[in-house]
Amino acid sequence: MRNGPFKSYRFQFWTRRFIDGFFQILLPLILFQLIRTLLFPSTFDVILLAVFSTLYIAHLYDWI
Repeated sequence: MRNGPFKSYRFQFWTRRFIDGFFQILLPLILFQLIRTLLFPSTFDVILLAVFSTLYIAHLYDWI
């Protein structure tokens, strides 16, 4: 259950489904980006991995 009063009513149902679907796809993208960053490191890859990881952690802790 989500923390906070009325947290489940923050978004409409279809928006919540879209966000949850996006975060299901995000974990494989993070793993792919991690492997790519380890093999071919560049500034762009590191920044993209940090953004993906931050978004995923924020969703796990229900900050988004």
